[in-house]
Amino acid sequence: MQLRDALDDFKESSGTTTQFPGERRTITGRFSGDGRRLVHVDGGSLRDFGYPLSGLTGIERSRFGIRVSGTPFWFDEVESTQSYYGATTLVETIHETPFGELLQYDLTVGDSHLTRFDASELTVDDHIELVAYLSVAPEGQDSQVGQLHHQDVIEVYHQREHDFVSSTTGFSSVRGQIPVAFEDLLDEEPTDYPRPAGDHRYSEDRLSGDLICSLPLWDETTTLITLLSDRTETDREEVLERLAGLREQFDSTAAFEEAAAAVLPTTASDDHSETLRESVNADIRVLSLLRSQTGLRIAGPNFDPYYRYSGGYGYTWFRDDAEISRFVLESAHHFDLGLEQWHAESARAYCETQRDDGSWPHRVWPHNGALAPGWANAKLEAGADHDYQADQTGSVIAFLANYYASGIDDSDLETQVVETLESALTSLDETLEDDGRPMVCQNAWEDAIGRFTHTTATFLEAYSALAATDLEMAEHAHQQANRVYEAINHLWIEDRGIFGLREHGGGGLDRRADSATLALVGAHRAYAHLETIDDYRLDQLESHTHTIIKALWHDPDESDIAGLFRYEGDAWRQAHQGHEKIWTVSTGWGANAAAQLAALLADHDDKRAVDAAARARELLELVLPGGVLCEDTSYLPEQFFDTGEPDSATPLGWPHALRLATVALMDERGMLYAAHAIAAD
Repeated sequence: MQLRDALDDFKESSGTTTQFPGERRTITGRFSGDGRRLVHVDGGSLRDFGYPLSGLTGIERSRFGIRVSGTPFWFDEVESTQSYYGATTLVETIHETPFGELLQYDLTVGDSHLTRFDASELTVDDHIELVAYLSVAPEGQDSQVGQLHHQDVIEVYHQREHDFVSSTTGFSSVRGQIPVAFEDLLDEEPTDYPRPAGDHRYSEDRLSGDLICSLPLWDETTTLITLLSDRTETDREEVLERLAGLREQFDSTAAFEEAAAAVLPTTASDDHSETLRESVNADIRVLSLLRSQTGLRIAGPNFDPYYRYSGGYGYTWFRDDAEISRFVLESAHHFDLGLEQWHAESARAYCETQRDDGSWPHRVWPHNGALAPGWANAKLEAGADHDYQADQTGSVIAFLANYYASGIDDSDLETQVVETLESALTSLDETLEDDGRPMVCQNAWEDAIGRFTHTTATFLEAYSALAATDLEMAEHAHQQANRVYEAINHLWIEDRGIFGLREHGGGGLDRRADSATLALVGAHRAYAHLETIDDYRLDQLESHTHTIIKALWHDPDESDIAGLFRYEGDAWRQAHQGHEKIWTVSTGWGANAAAQLAALLADHDDKRAVDAAARARELLELVLPGGVLCEDTSYLPEQFFDTGEPDSATPLGWPHALRLATVALMDERGMLYAAHAIAAD
């Protein structure tokens, strides 16, 4: 997003109470993607969000419509309905034009995005053509770009990035448009795109990333193709040849459907209920959209490109990503999803991004693993302080240990994983203090310093997972897991019946409820494979889970939503409301913790498992398809205002992985329906 766009957005959002100016909101519309591009389709417009996945920017702004006898009718000015084609990433949009329904199909395949328009249902006596306005920004530039015209292909370039636009029916006309004039930026009203033709200078048509194209309709259809390329990787002739192949291949709706099935063939079995299948398929779709070809994922589409209200979302955090990888590993086994390639790529990516000291940096660019901007890289800085997130290393260890235990077919990768785990164990040991708890560091929410209960939980999970393997280091990991297990008692707040949020610098406990501390339950289930959980600890976990859920429960009067907020006193992105916002991560975490608790209690023949399973169902229902926190798009946004309006990154990968893992566990243990028994492993 450039300054001109940000100013327009500021004008449009001024006066609202729940919209932050300058953001690229994705709370409406749907995404299509395939490892290198992530294209947002909303009301007929397209926008690329895939820079973190490929290093290429692509489309910054667009608008589509039909021109009837010279008069344009824009799709964003009419009613539209949108859906996915089955469990794929093919987006189907129906536009209710004044002349009837027009169908739009959007599919991303690698570096290319294809948009098919079908006007066969329109009743028009006059001449009709498709009009497309595209603002392409190679390397994020809206100036210092140029165009080359190759018959039916337009090439827009800066230096490294070259973006191509083509059509199965060619172009009856094309004109460029230089960026909006400075005096227009002072206008009180937002700029209306596309703008009228300028002074018709040759330079305006050729020194611009803005294109206004007219596409003829052959047999009442046409397909617009955009393809992003890096000239250091692909030469022009190769791209032009690929475009010719795409024009020939995608000449029918059936071709889109066939290609969509190949992009994302994984679906849940028909043996399960419709809601369960819909949930699993939606989660796999979202997690695939956020994946790069390296296997690393972004947290979510980067809606705040100027870091005005956040630190950005288009990066890989090793905590989030490794948690997702572990949840996918568990769920894929239960549902037989056949995601072995995902598991292997995730493991390989973690091995390759590990630092020499065995830890992982704060965050990296997913398309190449390079260090990304961050604020928790103390281990990379001279005179290191506490700005390090030790839980990230713990989360990666837990996944890699579980992946190793599941059996790795590739002997070279297995060797690499073992070497990575050995180094990571050393790093984890160095950050474990003599009292059996992690050092002072940053928390999972990245907004505080202390000795956190959540960090302690990730250490217990990591040591326990490693101790359950047949590796030589397992015995040492077992001893460390025992130390952490005993040390957790120091975090207990008796009169609240919860484990505290953290230990302050002075040694006192932070008494606030924190949804991240719910990770203790899953960590204890991992530890239970090594040792017996004593009755006192079971009582603590049962009290902690139910008390945390009760303390963080929020059911605002002004809307139908309900769920859990992050922690007591969380003021982030509240805008004008006076209460903590509901988070899908926290609500999903509550459901998962309750389900984990039910399984743990059931394994101890504890009748309290029934109540825990009931609480898990109540919370899970909120985030399942049809639930109040799940959008009609099938997406789980990060947060909600009390008004019920979604906010922040949409979709966010972490809650989708939590939902996937919770559904798998509850299905496996017979918890999804109240009449079912809670089975043991």
